[in-house]
Amino acid sequence: MCPPFDPSAPVLVTGGAGFIGSHLCDALVQAGHRVHGLDDLSTGSEGNIAHLKDEGRFRFVQGDIRSMDDVRAAMAGVGTVLHLAALGSVPRSIADPAATHAVNLTGFLHVLEAARQAGVRRFVYASSSSVYGDSAELPKREDRTGRPLSPYAVTKAANEAYAGVYHRLHGMHIIGLRFFNVFGERQDPEGPYAAAIPRFIRSLLRHEPPTIHGDGLQSRDFTYVGNAVQAVLAAMRNDDPACAGQVFNVACGERTTERHLVELLRTELARIDPAVAQVGVVHVEGRQGDVRDSLADVAKARDMLGFTATTGLHDGLQRAVPWYARHWT
Repeated sequence: MCPPFDPSAPVLVTGGAGFIGSHLCDALVQAGHRVHGLDDLSTGSEGNIAHLKDEGRFRFVQGDIRSMDDVRAAMAGVGTVLHLAALGSVPRSIADPAATHAVNLTGFLHVLEAARQAGVRRFVYASSSSVYGDSAELPKREDRTGRPLSPYAVTKAANEAYAGVYHRLHGMHIIGLRFFNVFGERQDPEGPYAAAIPRFIRSLLRHEPPTIHGDGLQSRDFTYVGNAVQAVLAAMRNDDPACAGQVFNVACGERTTERHLVELLRTELARIDPAVAQVGVVHVEGRQGDVRDSLADVAKARDMLGFTATTGLHDGLQRAVPWYARHWT
């Protein structure tokens, strides 16, 4: 049995300076928790957590999850681990599978084992919709996955397997969350591996046609970052033994094609810069490893975790787009 959640014990957030992690640190501090934010700043940014540096409840630890010493130092005294640190991007994992393995799999095992050694019983980690691989079934149900299509997907599937083993062997209350295409403020639009929404926004703000891989009819269940944070908090506070060792989809349960996504972004940005309305798109060859369609079955998370996404794609874009217009123009 997992001990009841102790709100007075520090919470460790790995990837705490990253996109989702920094939003999670914000929510935890605002809720009165003490937070250790661990990040090596390879993809995260100190700017994401600069406003928390003067908070007495927040401690930033610069360290690398590939180093067990760094992980143990950040783990000292914590009561709960929220593991978000990872090297994202399907294309990056195809270009450099060893780096993806080192961070996402070896690093994951370091955090899991350090938590076990420290007596931490409550562990929530980020998985990914990429584990559904080549399964064409829609919506995606947690108990039906396909063959992985990328090294990134392999690492996330292996994370789930390790988490299940540690739950069964050591009685740890471990919950996995399969995030579906999370977007929002602080998501970096720069670099070759940027996610679709910030990349499209950056192009449109520059009056450059955004690049769509393939015909643009591929669809995604885009999920605002605030929903992801809500799901992590729900899993963190969960005491139901039936949830331990389980994975849950975190999404809105709606799908949108990339073509339609560009239209939505063009409409939102045109409110700020009318010239955006005239910007077209460029289609290039599809990418290896990409899933064609993604749509989550959200019933399990609703019924067992009590989580339901509260912010849909349109409302999320209305929040995120002005932030990008202020920070990337």
